[in-house]
Amino acid sequence: METIATTSKSKSAKTSDHPSGDKRFKALEITMKRAQFRQDALIEVLHKAQEAFGYLEEDVLIYVARGLKLPLSQVFGVATFYHLFSLKPSGAHSCVVCLGTACYVKGGGEVMAALEKQMGIHQGETTADGQMSLLTARCIGACGIAPAVVFDGKVASQVTAEAACDRIKDWIK
Repeated sequence: METIATTSKSKSAKTSDHPSGDKRFKALEITMKRAQFRQDALIEVLHKAQEAFGYLEEDVLIYVARGLKLPLSQVFGVATFYHLFSLKPSGAHSCVVCLGTACYVKGGGEVMAALEKQMGIHQGETTADGQMSLLTARCIGACGIAPAVVFDGKVASQVTAEAACDRIKDWIK
């Protein structure tokens, strides 16, 4: 009886401990355990991972894949399919330009081009100093106020290229 308790104790220590000693992996383990390690809980687990780590690093994706007994390719595929997940650290500030049809037709492409030029980065990138990430969305569902840009989580309507550049001026040094 005593050996069974010892065996199960070492088993649980193996699955919940991460070689790095990072406690965020423990929180991730709890989320997977709460979902009973079901493979259909992948998106929920990835959300928790991104919340804990800020973005989905390769070792986090490997940890999730092993925990849910899924191929890494499937976990990576889900993480790259949904635009809410990020595989790179994001900047202190974020600027999301909607490039859906209505926004694009009304000048979203010009807004993006002006921001890329001013910041010296391309869509999907973060400035070298980590101050700002420039992102795109296929549609944010604000077609009536096109072109729409989301600055640090706040939607701005009918944004011109000049207005967008003015808005981020203080974010980049």
